[in-house]
Amino acid sequence: MAPLPETENHLYKTQELSDVPKQLPLSTSNAANPTENNTPDTESLPPAYSTLSLCNNTTEEDEVDPWDMPELKSTGPKWSEMNTKQRILSVLKGIAKLIMLLGLLYFFVCSLDILSSAFQLVGGKAAGDIFKNHSVLTNPVAGLVIGVLVTVLVQSSSTSTSIVVSMVSSGILTVRTAIPIIMGANIGTSVTNTIVALMQSGDRNEFRRAFAGATVHDFFNWLSVLVLLPIEAASGYLFHLTNVIVESFNIQTGEDAPDMLKVITEPLTKLIIQLDKNVIQDIANGLETARNQSLIKKMCSTADKDLVNITLSGNETCPPSSLCWTNEYNQTVTQTYISIKAPCNHIFATTGLPDLAVGLILLALSLFVLCVCLILIVKLLNSMLQGQVSVIIKKVINTDFPFPFSWLTGYLAMLVGAGMTFIVQSSSVFTSAMTPLIGIGVISIERAYPLTLGSNIGTTATALLAALASPGERLKYSVQIALCHLFFNISGILVWYPIPFMRIPIRLAKGLGNKTAKYRWFAIVYLIFAFFIIPLTVFGLSVAGWQALVGVAVPVVFVIIVVIIISVLQSKCPRILPDFLKSWDFLPKWMHSLKPWDAGISWVSLFCGRYVCCCCKKCKCCKCKCCRNLDDEETSVDSKPEPLEGHDNFVDITDEIKMPTQDEKSQNLTAL
Repeated sequence: MAPLPETENHLYKTQELSDVPKQLPLSTSNAANPTENNTPDTESLPPAYSTLSLCNNTTEEDEVDPWDMPELKSTGPKWSEMNTKQRILSVLKGIAKLIMLLGLLYFFVCSLDILSSAFQLVGGKAAGDIFKNHSVLTNPVAGLVIGVLVTVLVQSSSTSTSIVVSMVSSGILTVRTAIPIIMGANIGTSVTNTIVALMQSGDRNEFRRAFAGATVHDFFNWLSVLVLLPIEAASGYLFHLTNVIVESFNIQTGEDAPDMLKVITEPLTKLIIQLDKNVIQDIANGLETARNQSLIKKMCSTADKDLVNITLSGNETCPPSSLCWTNEYNQTVTQTYISIKAPCNHIFATTGLPDLAVGLILLALSLFVLCVCLILIVKLLNSMLQGQVSVIIKKVINTDFPFPFSWLTGYLAMLVGAGMTFIVQSSSVFTSAMTPLIGIGVISIERAYPLTLGSNIGTTATALLAALASPGERLKYSVQIALCHLFFNISGILVWYPIPFMRIPIRLAKGLGNKTAKYRWFAIVYLIFAFFIIPLTVFGLSVAGWQALVGVAVPVVFVIIVVIIISVLQSKCPRILPDFLKSWDFLPKWMHSLKPWDAGISWVSLFCGRYVCCCCKKCKCCKCKCCRNLDDEETSVDSKPEPLEGHDNFVDITDEIKMPTQDEKSQNLTAL
């Protein structure tokens, strides 16, 4: 006898909704023996219902370390299995990929240069206004955050350093006042590779490694400032050390530092935009007429030169190896060559757009080119660094020297980082180019750390050579400030690298990498707070006076120190803490976890995607993709599927399940 239709369908639906593996309905063959096969065998169940297999899979995932270097396996045939034609094609493909990689790197570096120019157009005059408030700069903390803000706004530590040098040489600032600004410039220059790391947020593990590799630079700079700025404010050791060095050597003005990278990139970037950076320096020096000048160059120097007469002032002497004479007014006159200027030929030379509009256009263009180049570079590197090639590169970069010389490996990496930065003339370019390599797993975080420290040394060596090319009246101050920058980085390395236990920036960067891999929006929050919100807040409190700064900063710093101490005790020695302090559960969840914030941000993004995007819903011609998807979902909900034909016992699972009443059961039995 066939089972009742209602009972059979009800049993089928109950099994689907409960998501618990149950025994299938009893057939007539085993209905007589209901106790047979009552206990399900795990091995006989399908894999999806096996609790043992689910537990085993979870254990394997838990054992995988996300910081392990991924193995890039080759998907193509081996070299030994190829014939002559395939080998020739393989070599040609490799050469073509290498040429494409070099081309993408070229546009990547050019986009960084244009990005710096865009930031200067958008915020260059604001940076000059920040430097203009000389009374605030006497506060070391205010000087530090001003250095961070100005370097972030102009995207160039060399530009902010040159402004400081000009202000020192003109007597507006002293060298000791300028040292905290140089420390802040060292922090601000690390924002570029942090922005580059955001472009790898598509893959979770790549983003984890790339963001950690970028922020290890941030943590080193911030921790070095936290330790060395109070020491410098109390003792002035950097000022006294560099002053002794400058006074001990008879430093002469030399030639300008070699600029190897700009020789290659300037032919393209000069066709797009050229800036007059002297405008920012004039605003910082208090020249009011400079505020009405545009940063965009209209007239550029040419190779042609003209010989002109220059009248020297009363306290000036005739330059050596120059022709001088006295005119009829008893004034000393000399001759010199000046460059003949002609209209510039870059794109924005003849446009009437203001600096802000040009800056926003270049900002969008440079970020777009930067994203495209970075994505293509990562894909090319993934395809090129496969199989045996990746194994060799990883061994060369990440392998230590044999014992007992393994400790020398990190210092050799520092020399490599310093040399590469000196060649490309920019620490931002070197660290930004290294970030995608960290993301795909070619360079480990432990090896990227000394390379980054070496990059800090390399950029100070470049600044020192540039200082030696300064005019005679600025030479001493330029060299002393460059030496302060150099010994600040050396002091930070001595604190945070030689002892393995003190390599705290690596652990902090890994912790932030894990957090941003889980909550990717937190990377943008970190970037905004670390380089904009916190420096702007401290700067505002500094303008209000040191009383306001101390009154707000001391309680905040005290709370941060207490939280750090309790967190360390919770993980290392929880037994000495009271019961309520053994975890942060006594606080509201939003104060000690990002999960509630993640839910809120997810809701906001979902709301924006469904409704804000569909503000033009009535206009059919400009409806975006998410609107069309939303319309498809509404259409699919409104139209119910028609029942299938040929099945007498078909029941729509979307209907509410109703248990048969006692009368319906009696009628069914009577009918049977």
